[in-house]
Amino acid sequence: MSIKAAKASDRTGEADLHDRPAAEMRRRGACPALAAPMPTGDGLLVRLRPAGGALTLSQFASLARSAAAHGNGILEITARGNLQIRGLRAATVGPLAADIDAAEIIVPNGPAIETSPLHGIDPEEVSDPAAMEVALRSTLRDQLASPRLAPKLSLIIDGGGTFGLSALSADIRIVAQSPADWLVAINGDGETATPVAIGPAEAAISAVGEILSLLAALGQGRRARDIDPALLRARFPAMNGIRSIPSRAAGMPLAGLHRLEDRKTILGVRPEFGQMRAFDLVALLDLAADRGVTAIRLAPGRGFFLIGLPADTVPAMQIDAARHGFAAQPGENSEHIAACAGAGGCGSALYETRTLARRIIATAPALFDGSLTLHLSGCAKGCAHARPALTLTGSAVGYGLILNGLAADLPDERIAGGRIDFAIERLARALEDNKGAGESTAACLKRLGATGVSKALRQE
Repeated sequence: MSIKAAKASDRTGEADLHDRPAAEMRRRGACPALAAPMPTGDGLLVRLRPAGGALTLSQFASLARSAAAHGNGILEITARGNLQIRGLRAATVGPLAADIDAAEIIVPNGPAIETSPLHGIDPEEVSDPAAMEVALRSTLRDQLASPRLAPKLSLIIDGGGTFGLSALSADIRIVAQSPADWLVAINGDGETATPVAIGPAEAAISAVGEILSLLAALGQGRRARDIDPALLRARFPAMNGIRSIPSRAAGMPLAGLHRLEDRKTILGVRPEFGQMRAFDLVALLDLAADRGVTAIRLAPGRGFFLIGLPADTVPAMQIDAARHGFAAQPGENSEHIAACAGAGGCGSALYETRTLARRIIATAPALFDGSLTLHLSGCAKGCAHARPALTLTGSAVGYGLILNGLAADLPDERIAGGRIDFAIERLARALEDNKGAGESTAACLKRLGATGVSKALRQE
């Protein structure tokens, strides 16, 4: 049964965005939610996270159709598993919001709370993060709505299981330690965050409330890293004695067939570099519905899971997904590239990131052994990847190559715009010629260092 067209939505109640000051809409660090869309090179961008990161097929298709009707038909899934709709105008944000309401998609107010993507259906899950999110939002409703909190304040509730969230960094982490106990930690990922409290759900929620109070007292825009350690120890005197059980990182590729312990199958799907066209998404969802898929779960890693797909239909679904621009097989080189919207999609970008990404995949396979991430950033803001990586940052005269750093870091090498293909080929050749037996690309790149890479790029 194909997904039926979404019910026509009420166009009343359109948000009045025409008079909003441009400076407010361009505020650095702002999260482009429905109430405050962000101007980009192709119009306004809205980012949203449905409750629990879960959608029905009909809801996801309705979002795609609304993106085509009110934006430019481009949707994105971020590295954290949130949805972005591009190409909106001030006059179309309200109708988009009305469509979201008509599709009964719940987008909670306040900061986005990211939860384990397979919550409630993963038999290996330690405790249910969706239930914890509901309790947290109910108990701390007023604190979460405080305008003094940073717009991009990040919270994670990790219930454990097959696809844990320990690789994601957050201001506040709530991690299941047992069916009854939760760990609360701040400022970091599963390895680097500082534990502050552990206990049953009520105690964990109370600890989160304390942290939100500290952040609100610091003032708008402040993050967990800004909390004074002495003040933190005064609020949480037992924090130094906490021993935590780390959750499982999402180490396996998202794309491809995954079998859960109860023998159920799920199919991970990734749009190329996290970006998809509305008509391709609708076509894919129609095929998924015909094959018995019952639900969608958004996931970190710029993709989503198809839930309920019978195992015998997976090969055909993978073929159809590829036909519509989605990777549904593990091991695709695009998995190892983080590319921002690029020129044409963002007013700050200075080159077409996705076009270059495709050329690099075709001409420099030596870069993609899985040991490093290639970050293609149209400008120094580095929106697509917040961690050190092999980075190409756009500049007014070409590119900055950073061997292991952020887009805003000082380049190890500057490359003129017309020489980028040559430079990438030379870098790949240098890696192929210098890699030792069993040595990874990342290790070889580190060993070559800036001097070795510079020498390789200057060879004719």
